[in-house]
Amino acid sequence: MTQVNPAVATFVEEAREHIEGLETLLLDLEHNATPEAVDSVFRVLHTLKGSGAMFGFTELARFTHHFEEAFDLVREGQIGINPRLVSLSLRARDHMRAMLDLGGDGPEAARLAALPEALALIADLAALVGSAEVAATADAPAAPQAGERIWTVTFRPGAAALRNGMRPDLLIEELAGLGRLLSERVDSSAIPGIEELDPLASWLGWTVCLATTEPRVAIEGVFIFADDADLTLTEDEWQGQGQGTSPRTRATGARPGPADGAPDGAQSQGARESGTQTSGTQTPATQTPATQTPATHPKAAPPETAAPTTRPATTAKPPESVGETIRVPAGRLDEIVDQLGELVIAHARMNGLADRLGDPDLDALSEEMGRLVSSLRDATLAIRMLPIETVFAKFRRVLRDLSGELGKDVVLITEGGETEIDKNVIDRLTEPLVHMIRNSVDHGIEPLEHRRAAGKPDRGTVRLSASQEGGEVLIRIADDGGGLDLGAIRAKAEARGLIAPEAQISDHELQQLIFAPGFSTAQTVSKVSGRGVGMDAVKTAISALRGTIDVNSRPGAGTAITLRLPVSLAIIDGLLVRLGPDTFVIPLGAIEECVEMPDAERRRESGRTMMQIRENLVPWLDLDHVFDRIPSGAARRRLVVVRSEGHRIGLVVDEIVGQHQTVIKTFSAYHRGINGLSGATILGDGSVALIVDVASLAREALSAHRGTRPAAA
Repeated sequence: MTQVNPAVATFVEEAREHIEGLETLLLDLEHNATPEAVDSVFRVLHTLKGSGAMFGFTELARFTHHFEEAFDLVREGQIGINPRLVSLSLRARDHMRAMLDLGGDGPEAARLAALPEALALIADLAALVGSAEVAATADAPAAPQAGERIWTVTFRPGAAALRNGMRPDLLIEELAGLGRLLSERVDSSAIPGIEELDPLASWLGWTVCLATTEPRVAIEGVFIFADDADLTLTEDEWQGQGQGTSPRTRATGARPGPADGAPDGAQSQGARESGTQTSGTQTPATQTPATQTPATHPKAAPPETAAPTTRPATTAKPPESVGETIRVPAGRLDEIVDQLGELVIAHARMNGLADRLGDPDLDALSEEMGRLVSSLRDATLAIRMLPIETVFAKFRRVLRDLSGELGKDVVLITEGGETEIDKNVIDRLTEPLVHMIRNSVDHGIEPLEHRRAAGKPDRGTVRLSASQEGGEVLIRIADDGGGLDLGAIRAKAEARGLIAPEAQISDHELQQLIFAPGFSTAQTVSKVSGRGVGMDAVKTAISALRGTIDVNSRPGAGTAITLRLPVSLAIIDGLLVRLGPDTFVIPLGAIEECVEMPDAERRRESGRTMMQIRENLVPWLDLDHVFDRIPSGAARRRLVVVRSEGHRIGLVVDEIVGQHQTVIKTFSAYHRGINGLSGATILGDGSVALIVDVASLAREALSAHRGTRPAAA
């Protein structure tokens, strides 16, 4: 297996971050076209172009050069920021990401660069810039002529082919005689280091893009005597021009060479840095950006009416201190957290041993170790905490593209992006949030005529916010649309047999039906939504994160969906409680207070399960009853008051043991979904304690007392 050069791997990682950040910069530019924002985009493009050429990504560097030229004119005030420029730039950014993902120069990169979609992007940039030089580059592949088909021909001679008399230059010349040679690229990625280099062997490969009216057999006939070469022919069908340009593969064929005919994939650092070489007959599009002559741009104003951006005086940016950050693979960090969890369990065992032996020295050592483990836990988990803005930033592009596709004017407002949450939670949030934002735009925001009739502004709003409440992070997606149609939801639910026609069901319970598998009130299925799988997938994903979902919709005023997620999926502070001989853990972040449960409250014949705590009534649940246990008959019981979803409830237990650092162990697939439990942990004596799911118990308590709304003190 070919080993990746560490320097190249570092470039790819940094380039990926630059390209991801470029999307945010471009979306910011659309609404706030400051000179500083333009310079930020230009710096990213300039960095990617220069670094790409250095580390063997010359195809990426060539394409980025055209992109950079456009923004150089923006900096000079010759082109104004407008939606067309931003849309084109976002398409170009996506193409750069695709080129980066190919891993450097080679046949695939050359093929991607020669595809009509890439050439159309260059042509669009040329039309925007008005550059004679770039326009000349883009004119050649504008479109196939009558009867022509576009073929990509990739061939690599065998190692001994040149010694046996093969002439690749004559083969290419013969190909050119069949039609129009659109591009020609040489792949030098297989050249080994100087120690292994055989100067008499063939190490190069060629990729040629040919437009011809000749049949496939004529192209294959060019290589009839090159039987020791790897040959691949691919035909691409032209789909049109402009933004809709898209190639479609129609037929592919490959003729492998002999087993010893091609050099191995070993690639030296020098070869990677030299990148793809070009022949002497190349067009200006294939010149290395570092050697290109700057184009002379016309000074005429662009056709758009947007005001041009003036370029400010350059200000020096203070260099960052060396060693401020270090890159660590996420898997390595997860391994550290796993080992930390085992250390927490080992400390709990040591603490239990100290209690049993009664040795003061061991007690002191255990206490000191507890402080160190606690500090180490906080520091380690803090490393995994990331601002949720890293997720929010992705949805600006989603909403921009979606609103354009649906013909709706919608703006996304984000709040609380600085709220931090565990990286593992962030990684699994993107898909459910995309589903909900799509639903907000497609189903929530009304068409323009309906909004005007309701007296609403033409522009709809989707608000994405985050905040922290105890040990949970609350993520809220709210729109100012028409709200849920409860009548349509009930009719659909009755038709599917989810509820009986005569059933008495609250509005809250009706709203929760949108998460039922396959449930949708849409009359037609669109590319965006309507199949009834989106919200079901949302609930599944959030449940897997031990989170909950709440829906609040008002007719004509919009819908708000709130996700409640744990801050961390690894280690939490918990309170150990006993029910008979068994131990349970209640997350400490949800606990407000613990009070004694009066015996009179437990023996009320009225059956009322509400307790007066100071000036407020608090509903309570007996965990013996919840978990279907035989009551222990303890004389004195305790009430643990927790807060969930803005309400207080009490959980009745036999005894409060004390605080405990809880390493969360998830249930197996067979045990997930047990009501009232969210996981388990291992105690110091090796026994297992179950973790109480406060949110699900709170919903159960509030449902039982729906007629009496508890005070949210």
